[in-house]
Amino acid sequence: MKRVDDFRLKFGKKEYVPLIIGGMGVDISTAELALEAVRLGGIGHISDAMVPDVSDRRFDTDFVKEKTKFYKYNISNSDKSDVKFDLGRLAEATKLHVGRTMEAKQGEGMVFINCMEKLTMNAPRETLQVRLNSALDAGIDGITLSAGLHLGSFALMADNPRFRDAKLGIIVSSVRALQLFLRKTSRLGRLPDYIIIEGPLAGGHLGFGMDWAQYDLATIVAEIAQFMKTEQLDIPLIAAGGIFTGSDAVSFLENGAAGLQVATRFTVSNECGLPAKIKQEYFKASEEDIIVNTISPTGYPMRMLRSTPAIGAGIRPNCEAYGYLLDGNGSCAYINAYNEQIVIHPDGKNISVMDKTCLCTHMRNFNCWTCGSTTNRLKDTTRQLADGSYRTLSAEHIFKDYQFSVDHQIALPD
Repeated sequence: MKRVDDFRLKFGKKEYVPLIIGGMGVDISTAELALEAVRLGGIGHISDAMVPDVSDRRFDTDFVKEKTKFYKYNISNSDKSDVKFDLGRLAEATKLHVGRTMEAKQGEGMVFINCMEKLTMNAPRETLQVRLNSALDAGIDGITLSAGLHLGSFALMADNPRFRDAKLGIIVSSVRALQLFLRKTSRLGRLPDYIIIEGPLAGGHLGFGMDWAQYDLATIVAEIAQFMKTEQLDIPLIAAGGIFTGSDAVSFLENGAAGLQVATRFTVSNECGLPAKIKQEYFKASEEDIIVNTISPTGYPMRMLRSTPAIGAGIRPNCEAYGYLLDGNGSCAYINAYNEQIVIHPDGKNISVMDKTCLCTHMRNFNCWTCGSTTNRLKDTTRQLADGSYRTLSAEHIFKDYQFSVDHQIALPD
């Protein structure tokens, strides 16, 4: 019976344990979590979601405070078109987060950064270009483009000295999305180094509509593998979404995948950035507690716990401090939904916004409890303590359980 450790993910002449820890923002996939994957010979992601705020918390910078002070005059204004990011400060924050992580790197694995392209930041092209190039300049091993594949993203990095050296990957959920990207980037003579195929059971934002349940990861992987064979393209395919055991992983490795991206089980690791009390909420979750809704201002469905505080919250838009989802015109779906409620409740009290949420503020405060479809099984991976809480696990324990387990067994902590 094969184990994940019987396979290797190959990039050129180098080989890695075929496990990638997904990039969960905002700083849920911490540097510490990513570095554990590196030490164990795999690949770990950090996230560039809201990286100025991450820098403030990690390195005592004042990026958010300074931005808030600069745009304080606009706080009561529903028009947020004035609120821009200082691109120099954005570059500084990205380089600080990435650079410090790379300085701490030990082991044979790699550190990638997950870049959410739906963070439009009131200047979609300009801010994305700064984020991508700053990560390359700071020495990141690879960049995964996620959350709204931008067909022109590779071109934004084409002049960077590391454009052809760093690993560049994309996340797709269909053959069609992959075809569109490859067609657009063909003129650059630069193919992706890896392709993450994310199925409908993944956590957070989904690359599907509300008909997500009609799709199946194994089928999509098979379709893309056949397309790659037909086109004679040799690019590693990484399966992602709902892969809970090492045996789940092996089934994909035996059927066209070169590696796996996993995240849900690592949300309850000691190294994960979620506060301890929220990890316990994940442990306690039942299957009925996991829902898919459309409250994200990005327009994508999002999987989360039913009890997440972000649902129905009516906080004032906090774009002067954050504003990561402002489009190129300074608009956001949450602002519109909030203003509709202000018309009904002009005193600003007792407001509940059900159809959208202020994703920036709630993600920053860990009040948007996004999760994978298998979150209800987390309690089966550990032991319950005398006080009724569940024991969190080391990232090493979880990683090695994926790597060495057989027959869908899960190793409980000693």
